[in-house]
Amino acid sequence: MIVAFSISPTSGSDDGGVAEAVAAAVRVVRESGLPHETNAMFTNIEGEWDEVMDVVKRAVDVVAAVSPRVGLVLKADIRPGRTGEMSAKLERLERALEQEQ
Repeated sequence: MIVAFSISPTSGSDDGGVAEAVAAAVRVVRESGLPHETNAMFTNIEGEWDEVMDVVKRAVDVVAAVSPRVGLVLKADIRPGRTGEMSAKLERLERALEQEQ
């Protein structure tokens, strides 16, 4: 499965920034050893259901340690038996775009 998720603390720095809390969450993802990527809006992680959800929970927990309330947005693509889909989906998209030209 691939999970795209975003964690937001309700309180941040004096200027409203949340980079430090988000960095702690991303650190959890990176240390998990699972395939992942982070962009400006979400972190994507790929693996089996239990291992991915464990990482998401641990990432939420580190943010909750510094914020009294945490928002979580999560989208999942559940496709049993498939691996490497974070890159394979993009490869299929690029092939389809090339065919249009």
